[in-house]
Amino acid sequence: MRGVWTAIITPFDQHGNLELSTFKALLKNQKEAKATGVITCGTTGEAATLSETEKKTLIQIALEELEGSQTKVMAGTGTNNTAETLELSKWAFQQGVHGLLLVTPYYNKPTQTGLEKHFLNIADKVNCEIMLYNVPGRTAVSLTAETIIKLAGHPNITSLKEASGNLAFLSEIKNQLILANKKLDLLSGDDALFLPSLAVGTTGVVSVASNLFPRRMTAIQKAFEAGNHQKAKELHQFYYPLFRDLFIETNPAPIKFALSYAGWCKNILRLPLVTISLTSQKKLIQSLKMCKIKSNARAAL
Repeated sequence: MRGVWTAIITPFDQHGNLELSTFKALLKNQKEAKATGVITCGTTGEAATLSETEKKTLIQIALEELEGSQTKVMAGTGTNNTAETLELSKWAFQQGVHGLLLVTPYYNKPTQTGLEKHFLNIADKVNCEIMLYNVPGRTAVSLTAETIIKLAGHPNITSLKEASGNLAFLSEIKNQLILANKKLDLLSGDDALFLPSLAVGTTGVVSVASNLFPRRMTAIQKAFEAGNHQKAKELHQFYYPLFRDLFIETNPAPIKFALSYAGWCKNILRLPLVTISLTSQKKLIQSLKMCKIKSNARAAL
């Protein structure tokens, strides 16, 4: 798994229902930008408040809209219930997704043994590429480097979205993979650490910001891999105010506000999430203007 994977939002209408016409427009933008892929039904897609039927609808539409393009579809099928995760993962694989994003089970706080068994249960029964998703700030549990190395031995477990925000931990994983002679693609789960993480061996990013500017995010990686580190650094610094402020409050509230400002979607979330405060809105608008994001422009960036 390489490149820029957009953690795509789920747009809602004024009644709180899926707004599929907007979802299709967002997918078209990703396709035209030649983003590596989109991830549906993840954290940024408000998976926690989507029904199973809604998740399936979003996955199917993404597959239909991106069919024949170079932009792949990954489905967020992870839950804190192994049996439910397995059933949704089987279904998504049958529909033709490129991969599965499996978050570490949340709330029930499994041990490392429990985490290992959870992921292997899916990997053994679904012959599809799996991206592990480590995000301890949301799940109250973190995969250890040792557990990650064990899981990397499975042929279907091919990548890890590392969203702890800890570059030292990312370096530790990379070091242990080298020592164990195992391969696992590591992707940053934090836009602000995208460029720094490339320097320690990641192969891409699962990005929130690329909902707004997928071409620019791809340009950062292309510049870095071409050895043009100065250009990569300049792009990173230019967009850093947004990398920072898209997490000014709980994701995805800031990116939904930003996309609404830019004319892409309505600023509507499902409870218990709410729109960002007026103070945060003012700060985010300032950063959007600094990064040349125009109001209601639907710019292809």
